[in-house]
Amino acid sequence: MTRVLVPYRVAEPKTRLAPVLDANERRELSRHMLDDVLSAVRAAGYDPTVLSTAPLSEKECLVDDRPLTTAVNAHLRPETAVVMADLALTTPAVISRLLETPGDVVVAPGRGGGTNALVARHPDFRVDYHGASYRDHLDRCETIGASVRTIDSYRLGTDIDEPVDLPELLIHGTGTAADWVDDRFTVCTDTETGRIGVERV
Repeated sequence: MTRVLVPYRVAEPKTRLAPVLDANERRELSRHMLDDVLSAVRAAGYDPTVLSTAPLSEKECLVDDRPLTTAVNAHLRPETAVVMADLALTTPAVISRLLETPGDVVVAPGRGGGTNALVARHPDFRVDYHGASYRDHLDRCETIGASVRTIDSYRLGTDIDEPVDLPELLIHGTGTAADWVDDRFTVCTDTETGRIGVERV
C-alpha cells in the first residue's frame, strides 16, 4: 500500500497569516488543518505518517527538523505520497483520486506554481520544494524518464497560507479547521475592490 507522508512544521507555523492571526491562533489553526488532512487520508483507507519538525502525540510520526526538501527526500521511496498539512479542503474522495491515479509520478499543483501533493513510484524521483516546484518536478520526471500525471483539483490546489485563503476555508471547508475559523471570522466583501475577505465576528 502507498505510504502517505504529511509534512508538518511545529514551530512558528503559518507566518503569512500573521496579519489576521496571532502566534497562538496560527498554531491552533495549523493543528486543526493537520488533523483534517490526517482524517481524510484515514477515511480514504490509508495510514498517514506525520513528518514533523518536532515530536507530536501522533502514533505514526517521524521527526526530522531539516528543511522540507531534505526531510522528504530522506524518507522518500517508491510508492510514497506526500500530502501537505495545510490542505484543509481535502476530502477522502480527493485523496483516493490522487493515490489511485496511475503513473510513475502523480502531481497535484497548487496556486502559484507550488506542489501541494504528489505520489512518487519511480525510484529515482526526488522532490524539490523551492520556488516553482511543480515545474521543477515535471523537469525531474523528464530527466529520469518517469511518466507523470497531473491532478487538476481545486481542493488539492488550495492550501491555506495567507489571509486571502481564509474565505475559501469558510465557504468550502467541512472539517475542524473550517469550524475553528467560522467561530472567529465571517466572509466580507471589500466595497472598494469587490474582493472577498474575512473580518472578525
